[in-house]
Order: sequence, then structure tokens, then C-alpha cells
Amino acid sequence: MKIAIAGAGVVGITCAHELTLDGHEVTVFERRSTVAEEASFANGALIAPGWTAPWTLDHQRLEWPWSSHGAGLKLSRLPSAGEWNWLRQWRRAGQGPQSSSNHAQMHHWLRYSQERQQSITDQYQFEHDRSHGMLVLLRTEQEATAASAPAQQLRDLGLTARLLSADEARALEPSLNTETPLYGAVELGGEAVANCREFAVLLRAQTQRLGSRFEFNTIVSRIEPQPGSGVNLTLTHTASHPGDAPKDTSERFDAVVVCAGVAAVGLLAPLGLKLPLQAVAGHSLSAAVREPMDAPQSAVLDARHGISIARLGQRVRVAGGAEWGRESGPPSKAALQRLYSALADWFPGAVRLGGPAGSVQEWQGVQATVADGMPLLGASRLPGVWLNLGHGQAGWSVACGAARALADRMGGRVPDIDMAACSPQRHGL
Repeated sequence: MKIAIAGAGVVGITCAHELTLDGHEVTVFERRSTVAEEASFANGALIAPGWTAPWTLDHQRLEWPWSSHGAGLKLSRLPSAGEWNWLRQWRRAGQGPQSSSNHAQMHHWLRYSQERQQSITDQYQFEHDRSHGMLVLLRTEQEATAASAPAQQLRDLGLTARLLSADEARALEPSLNTETPLYGAVELGGEAVANCREFAVLLRAQTQRLGSRFEFNTIVSRIEPQPGSGVNLTLTHTASHPGDAPKDTSERFDAVVVCAGVAAVGLLAPLGLKLPLQAVAGHSLSAAVREPMDAPQSAVLDARHGISIARLGQRVRVAGGAEWGRESGPPSKAALQRLYSALADWFPGAVRLGGPAGSVQEWQGVQATVADGMPLLGASRLPGVWLNLGHGQAGWSVACGAARALADRMGGRVPDIDMAACSPQRHGL
């Protein structure tokens, strides 16, 4: 088939790779001038199955941005009447049997995707920053009690989730600040951290070698399903030089896979597809390691605040927070301050924050999120229009697996993982 992909974040690139491997003629359209420039640019880098588990009792709490209470969803503005409905769905999804079912499904996807990402890395001998092992840090006995249920769920699913004492945790991460209270930790095994943007850049080059085409500074501005089969795309080529005017062209494809994040809402609305997506902003800061002995060996997750601190080669990446309703503008000062505080709490002196050798990258990325936490993955009700959207904070964690499963489905094969929980049809799409 001749297939178009809208969006060249890591989700779009992995999708292009799998479809090209299967022998399809693939073209990727991206509004930016290169790959992985938006939500894939500086995310938390976590790929360990289990990191998305509900480690605290208040993970479904709604908070205002200035709150430092915990790992809940922070509201950047007052929601409208329709938006409150999405937020209520989000809260319900994190409670009772639905929460357990959704998290079990997500853990299956993370494990499946981790295996696929590892296979790709080995096959092409990619060299990118990655590390094994992760600790979920628990400050108090109450936090350890709350974490026991998700840890048991992971073990029931066949995943590693070993409860550690504070001394055992410090033996694995000896640079943890001894002055910060630590009751214990949950150890998640296997590969835990991988640099998303490095992987995306490497995979884009490999996918091009396999025969795919990438068109940058190009917006998919309209999709028109055709009678019988196929879709027409209206493509807006934006100005690559000052003074150039945008130019529209049209191209026909057998199918299109929409991997455009929150931009997909406006793109698909004229087709009658009302996507149940909301923008949720995540933040990160990255800085050079000052002293390797003071930096993390791999990755830790502060369960109370939902903030990860990961080693990426000679840099440390601190990421976390979920801020609803923030779609543009500079990074939130309050969100960044929480990241700086967590870094100082657990690994003081680990990075260079100032001086001639200091260089801190502060970043905000907008993640398209579905209220129930599961993505929209599969065929829409419109012939030729496929979706790979709404992965939320887990976009990098599930990208490789989602791409392989979608390629199998598009090729008429039964995927190795059950896609029912991710079906767009569950929302009438």
C-alpha cells in the first residue's frame, strides 16, 4: 500500500519503520523542520514496565499548579463545562476495577514495546544513551503500604517488582541523599531508560535507508476519504525561507496514519471524528553531570511527586508533573521548580547548574491524553484513516510496540498483543 503518516515524533517514526519493513510505500509528513521536535524531544526517557503504575493513593487528585501536594493532575486554568466531563472521566478511570484493568493493559504494552525497542536497537546496533534498573522511592511507611498493591499486580503479570528496604535501595543507588527520609523502594528490573530523541533520529535514518520518504515543513491540513478506497491529503508546505509563502498541494494515498498528537483534534474534526483528547503538559530539565559518583546509576521515581531522575550518558534528566490545559507558552515556573527541588532532595550536587560549565535545558512538551489512559490505536470508522494517538505520558514507553501492532493490523495479520482496550471504536471513532 501507499501510506502517509502525519507526524514525525517517535510515534510516527516507529510507525513508518514497521510499515516500511512490511513492504509498504511510506511517506511521513512533519510540520517541523526535523524529527522529534515536540513531545518526543526531552521527555522522561522511561521505558520500564511498571513506572506508570498508581504508586500513590492520590495519583488521580486534581490540583492547582501552585500546589506541591503530590503527583496529581494540575489544572492550569478553570475548565469549561465540557472539559469538566473529561476530567471526571479521568478521575473515574483511576478508581476501582477499571483502574486495575487499564493498568494491567498498559503494563502489557510497556513490556511488549520494551522488547520491540530492544530488538530494533540490537538489529541495527544503535548507540544511544540507555541504562537498566529503576527504583520507585518511598519516603514513608504509608507510601510503602500504598505501593504494595501495584507492586503485587506487577508480579502477578510476571514483571519484576521487588520490595527493598532503605539500605537495600541505597546500595543500588549509593548517591541518594542520606539526609532525605527514605523508608524503602520498589525495584523494577530490565532496561529502564533510553534516550527517546536519539533513538528517533537513528531510526529515521534507518527507515529512510529502507525506502521511506520524509517531507518536513509540511502540514497535513486536510484529509478526504475517497469513495471506494483511498484518501486525498491536502498538504501545506510552510515557508522554509523568510518571505516565502505557504503552498498547498494534493496527494492521494491508500491510507493515512494520524500520529499528530493534539493537532489531530482539529485535523479530524471536519470528518466527524471527535477525538476525546486533552492537552496535558509535562516538563523536564537536563543538565551535565558534575561528579559521576553523585549522580544516579540509572533511574529513580519519586512516588510522592511523580518525578523521575534518570541518567542519560553524561547528563541527568529530571522529568514529571502533568499540567492539564497548558497547550502553549513557556515552561511553567512552578513545574520546573518542583523538578529542581526533587533533584536537590535526592541527588544534591549531581549536576552543573551554573558557572562556565553549567548548561541546563528546561523543556515543556504537550502530550495528547485520553481520559481512560489508553491510546487510540487502530482503524477509525472512516475507510483508510488509521489512528496512533493519545499515549499521554507513556508515548515513548509504548511507541515501538504500538507501531508493530498497528502494522500487523494494517497488513491483515493478528498482532502479538490484544488491541481491544486501545480500539478507537470504544469512543465511536
